[in-house]
This record gives sequence, structure tokens and C-alpha cells, in this order.
Amino acid sequence: MHLAYPAVLAALLFCVGLYGVLARRNAILVLMSVELMLNAVNLNLVAFDVWLRDTLHAGQALTLFVVAVAAAEIGIGLAIVLLVYRNRGTSDLDRLRDLRERRDPDGPEDADAPEGPDTAGTTTASDSAADPLTRGEATA
Repeated sequence: MHLAYPAVLAALLFCVGLYGVLARRNAILVLMSVELMLNAVNLNLVAFDVWLRDTLHAGQALTLFVVAVAAAEIGIGLAIVLLVYRNRGTSDLDRLRDLRERRDPDGPEDADAPEGPDTAGTTTASDSAADPLTRGEATA
């Protein structure tokens, strides 16, 4: 068997997966594209293992490791996507750029003030008064 056939197929699979990662907006389709890229890598590993006639079959062993990592990645990735969809109502990646928590509308008056490099990490008098650790109270 020639090495060119599986190598070209793996390159095509990888390019389709790369296009899916770069062009898709849905998080689940991006995860599927990453899986397609990993399968292209697996195809190359097995093809080169067969072509080199490795007695230890290191390419096939590494392929099993990549399959295990891909299974863990898709499990954790889908769990994160489902959690984000439950909380935000969408899995569109363009709308999920800002993953920090939103500010509480009932918070302090200066919540709308922009936080710049000169105000980052500073506390106001209302912040220190509300915090029991800065007032010296022990927590149980």
C-alpha cells in the first residue's frame, strides 16, 4: 500500500476540520470539527506505523492514547456547552466571547464606572465596610 493515499485523505480531513473550527459559530459543530482533525492525525499515525513496519506498533499505541484524550475532551466539552446553553440560552460562539459574570444591578453605585488600570484592585469604603474579613470579624 502506498503511503500517499492515507496521507492525502488525512490532509483533506484535517483541512475540513480546520475550516469547521474557523468558520462555524455553533460550539457543538466546532467540537465535531476538532474531533475530525484528531481523526486525521490518527489516520496519519496508523498509516506511518504500517508503512514503517514498526515492531512495537508505536503509532497504533499513540492512536489509542489520542482516542482516549479525544473522548475525554468531547465529554468535558459537551458538558461545558450544555451548561453555557442552560445559563445563557445560546451556544453561538460570537455571543459567548464575554464569559465573565455580569454585574449585579442592585450593587454599589459605582458599578457602572469603568475599571481602568489605575482603579483595578482598589477597594472603596463601602466594599471594606461590607466585607467581614476587613472589619476584623471571625467567620464560623
